[in-house]
Amino acid sequence: KTYLDWLTSLPWNKSTEGEIDIAKARQILDEDHYDLEKIKERILEYLAVRKLKRELAAQEGEESSGVPNREPILCFVGPPGVGKTSLGQSIARAMGRRFIRISLGGVHDEAEIRGHRRTYIGAMPGRIIQALRRVEAADPVFMLDEVDKLGVGIHGDPSAALLEVLDPAQNHAFVDTYLGVPFDLSRVLFICTANTTDTIPPPLLDRMEVITLPGYTELDKLHIARRYLVPKQLDKHGLARDQVEIPEQTIRLIIREYTREA
Repeated sequence: KTYLDWLTSLPWNKSTEGEIDIAKARQILDEDHYDLEKIKERILEYLAVRKLKRELAAQEGEESSGVPNREPILCFVGPPGVGKTSLGQSIARAMGRRFIRISLGGVHDEAEIRGHRRTYIGAMPGRIIQALRRVEAADPVFMLDEVDKLGVGIHGDPSAALLEVLDPAQNHAFVDTYLGVPFDLSRVLFICTANTTDTIPPPLLDRMEVITLPGYTELDKLHIARRYLVPKQLDKHGLARDQVEIPEQTIRLIIREYTREA
């Protein structure tokens, strides 16, 4: 019964992607992130290519939502706190898709990705299928967080299982061991994040386009604090903008003396 529940509750053909509006996407990225110009440009390029492919498919009379992903997998690399995960959320907003994220830190069992065999008690599908069931869409923006922290254990190498998930030539028929039937992952937009590329296995790194997010300068941090962090905190604490004033030198002091990070 559990197996049938899984089969019937998966979003086999449920698509959520709306029209891609490049100008609106630019506006969303600017609202959510300060600076990061090169990275925003690359994301907009990515969306523009996708839009073009859909228009071409529509002209040729093909099913535009069924345009398979042949784009590179984007991988954001940078120190903690520079906005890697929130960039993924912005991309999902810009594309009108749902967003789901799983953390791969400390995963060292291949079955976590590919699922367990049904013969085991308490067997379940892998994290990829579980996440798709939660998000209830066959084409979400899917963020694989901390892909550099995958481990190798006695139960196989999860990074090898990820190769199939991220390979556009194979992932249109991804077979989860628990389900035993192919599920089309080609419409999912995968984005990876990592703190460093050194520990990502070379075959996996080969499938990704690495976009490096540098740390911020003191001036950048000052702008981020004033434009994003302080207003957010005021809203959180139910204060109006004119009730609290945090002087510039106070913020600079916090940046220099307290955080000491990228």
